[in-house]
Amino acid sequence: MEQRHLGRSGLRVSRMALGTMTWGGDTEPDEAASQLTAFVDVGGTLVDTADVYGDGESERVLGALLDDVVPRESVVLATKAVARRTDGPFGGGASRGALLSALEQSLIRLDTDHVDLWQLHAWDASVPLEETLCAVDAAVRSGKVRYAGISNYTGWQTATAASRQSATAGAAPLVSTQVEYSLLERGIEREVVPAAEYHGLGILPWAPLGRGVLTGKYRANTPADSRGASAAYAPYVDHHRTDRASRIVQAVVTAADGLGTSPLAVALAWVRDRPGVVAPVVGARDTAQLLGSLLAEELELPPAIRAALDDVSDLELGYPERRLG
Repeated sequence: MEQRHLGRSGLRVSRMALGTMTWGGDTEPDEAASQLTAFVDVGGTLVDTADVYGDGESERVLGALLDDVVPRESVVLATKAVARRTDGPFGGGASRGALLSALEQSLIRLDTDHVDLWQLHAWDASVPLEETLCAVDAAVRSGKVRYAGISNYTGWQTATAASRQSATAGAAPLVSTQVEYSLLERGIEREVVPAAEYHGLGILPWAPLGRGVLTGKYRANTPADSRGASAAYAPYVDHHRTDRASRIVQAVVTAADGLGTSPLAVALAWVRDRPGVVAPVVGARDTAQLLGSLLAEELELPPAIRAALDDVSDLELGYPERRLG
């Protein structure tokens, strides 16, 4: 698998990341082990989790697999903090105490002495940004965090946080931002993408398959074994089941038919090679589904097909984002 630098940092990661949100819940440990092995075997390195996935079970499952199933040094281990875990004073949020407490607990669950990429899962308006970023600096200086990033920040939040770090002598620069991005969700192109590119942050798209809708499996009905059929995930999937989405999905299916590949591979290849993108984060129900996603590594979209997909999913830009002239 091709490796890319994460933003302007020296850290190199695979151009596809393995997401583990369902590990310890819908995804049993044995299946997680199979997915991790398959991912590493094809050259995948970036594995993404968070302290709140499965109430911490995702981190525990992943931690148990490192060294026992794949060598710890073969993966770039990424996790997140900020989201509320408990009702206690340090159970969530972006205060110094909450962040450093969350990091310590993540390291215990992951059974490691450091994480390679630690991401702020959300902006916390109740905490001064300086306090939050000082906690990030402290984590990096301690050696428990090697690189830092953000997630789900708006354009102005991205620019503000990145500017503060770059202007502070000795501060750990932010190297990445993880945000929703797909043919069905191109909103980050208004401000987040320009801010990330200007400040040297690599983009890690989550939900690159439009929450599964871009695979085409929801065109006729809702498969009984799909996320769209579950009470927990149905609203998450239904968000992208619109008339506009139907037109985009049909274009993806048509492109896949013409290229002799899957809609999944087409959708992933499109987002993987967008400006500023480093690695889409792909989760899978099982190993077979993951292997289907990994086929996108071999696919380069012809310019004509990429242009057609750009057009059908075009993002309407208003003032002042639109480019004049």
